[in-house]
Amino acid sequence: MKNAVMKACGMAVPQRVVTNTWMNDQLGEDVDTWLREHVEIYERRWLGKGESTADLCVAAARQTLEKASVRAEQLDLIIIATDTPEYISPSTASVVQDRLGASRAGTFDLNTACAGFVTALDVGAKYIIADDQYTNVLIVGAYGMSKYLNLQDKKTVTLFGDGAGAALLCRSSSEDRGFMVSELQTQGQYSSWMGIYAGGTREPITPEAIEGHRHQLQFVKKFPPELNPEQWSAATLRLCERAGVTPDDIDQFFITQINVNSIRQTMDILHQPHTKAHTIMHRYGYTGSACIPMALNDAFEKGIVRPGNLVAFLGSGGGLAFASALFRL
Repeated sequence: MKNAVMKACGMAVPQRVVTNTWMNDQLGEDVDTWLREHVEIYERRWLGKGESTADLCVAAARQTLEKASVRAEQLDLIIIATDTPEYISPSTASVVQDRLGASRAGTFDLNTACAGFVTALDVGAKYIIADDQYTNVLIVGAYGMSKYLNLQDKKTVTLFGDGAGAALLCRSSSEDRGFMVSELQTQGQYSSWMGIYAGGTREPITPEAIEGHRHQLQFVKKFPPELNPEQWSAATLRLCERAGVTPDDIDQFFITQINVNSIRQTMDILHQPHTKAHTIMHRYGYTGSACIPMALNDAFEKGIVRPGNLVAFLGSGGGLAFASALFRL
């Protein structure tokens, strides 16, 4: 028997702190009150001039490797989950591999938007389970969305922050820990509702695209508020049935952190206390594919989770993509 065990995790955020007060000044109105009362975001971190997604990936990766006592040259595979890449081409993962000195590692980027980290966990775990040449797989969820924000659009600029979270998956013969079950789903009918629509082959960046802010993040339509809670709770129940456990057995839920009320509604549907869903958006804003590993790292550091705990990862992102997994830490 072999499985993928999560040996360590880490995170990195930029130094620049952007407060709600700064948002008030930037937009010329009070947005702090709404942010505090409705989404409980008080500040976020943004990349500075000259900083990029790869910088955050490298910092989170180095912290993770140090915790795991694994050298970069021992890595077999690096997967970067991001929709704010270093370049359109080549991959961010190749940049990170070089900067880490992970000379043996294969690399690729993965984009399922904010569901990316959980999707990458699914992929990385199955590489280890399926192929003996993969022993150490580094997963990084990274987000540099501040580079794509329209500073005058209060619907987007107030919510998003930058960061990276990483996890090291290692091959193990343990039957008590590691990957259990996972599920990927997509509802592509929502793919035109939110995104960055210029810069690819469909719509290159032109003066017209820039004038319409198509090269920046846009909320085109408002998503049904019940969509995420219904999808997350239903996925949890399906995973539990497959794993032979119940939601009561799960020690902590790590859920995409764009809306704290959606997380709480999910917990209500599952009849679980809100304290079993650790949140970090209050200090970091919405960090997309980085938010779940950042929350996991924060929970470890605060003693909220520990080895042996059963955890659920529930991610969703533009597309709409949904990814879920159960792990025994």
